[in-house]
Amino acid sequence: MFRILTAACLVLPLTSAVAADAYPAKPVTIVVPYPPGGAADLTARPFAPAFERALKQNVVIVNKPGAGGAVGMQQVAIAPPDGYTIMLTVFAISTIPEADRVAGRTPTFTREQFVPIARVNADPTLIMVGAATPWKSIKELVDDAKKRPNQILFSSAGNYTVSHMAVEVFAQAAGMKLRHLPTTGGGPAMNAVLGGHAALSALSTGAVTPQVKAGKIRVLASSGDKRLPSFPDTPTLKELGYDVEVYLWTGLFAPKDVPASALEVLRAAVGKAVKDPEFTKASAKMQMPTAYLDADAFKTWWDKDTEMLVNAIRKMPKPEPKK
Repeated sequence: MFRILTAACLVLPLTSAVAADAYPAKPVTIVVPYPPGGAADLTARPFAPAFERALKQNVVIVNKPGAGGAVGMQQVAIAPPDGYTIMLTVFAISTIPEADRVAGRTPTFTREQFVPIARVNADPTLIMVGAATPWKSIKELVDDAKKRPNQILFSSAGNYTVSHMAVEVFAQAAGMKLRHLPTTGGGPAMNAVLGGHAALSALSTGAVTPQVKAGKIRVLASSGDKRLPSFPDTPTLKELGYDVEVYLWTGLFAPKDVPASALEVLRAAVGKAVKDPEFTKASAKMQMPTAYLDADAFKTWWDKDTEMLVNAIRKMPKPEPKK
């Protein structure tokens, strides 16, 4: 009995060490809580093979859309925290829980159920207006909107999407009131402006560039912290005196109780993957350049970004209760 117990004591630490070193011992699933074609999915597709090379393990992309991303995020929140189910999502991880609270609903998930792994990219929006509108600058738009509260219509990809929040945050900073026309996506939001059904919107560089070249819209400002290389003559809202920074960002998250050892492996692999030449080339082609932040820096940035978005949501008119 003594010999058996002694052998067990020697083997147990070795077995634990081997188990820890074995991660990842099977494929890792990246849940994208949106359908194919959106920013999260377009980032995940070229990222996955680069991540595989860095992780030295198969990586599977699974789209789980529904309720503006809430379905997939809630599933990841309650997934086994073993490091084999992670998520690549956009900033709706911050806005959806607050939108639920404002509407009097219990959130389906909260930020506290996740631990950040890394930010992958962060694309500012471009505040743009239809070519037939009279405004040639942000000042002209703001001055006109203040004279006509709630008369100027802006379109978005849907409630609490980046195109919605970018205009709302800007409008609040400028002290103007606009009317909101939510649509079902970035394409319909752009079509609303092109068709004259809305006067302005805030969309990504990739969506806006072709229409600018065609002379169908004008870009008045960007919502980033510095001018975009593709729009060097377009000022940022910060340059114009508005304390506004809004990005369509994507980040990787894991369920909060993921083992520290697995999290370290994931962080290291992501750090390598974002530098992978094939991924950086694909990102540049989509006009979604990498804006990598490792877990700690991302957490600090994410907290600040969430505070800004939550404050804006709380200042919006509360939705009318359903009858």
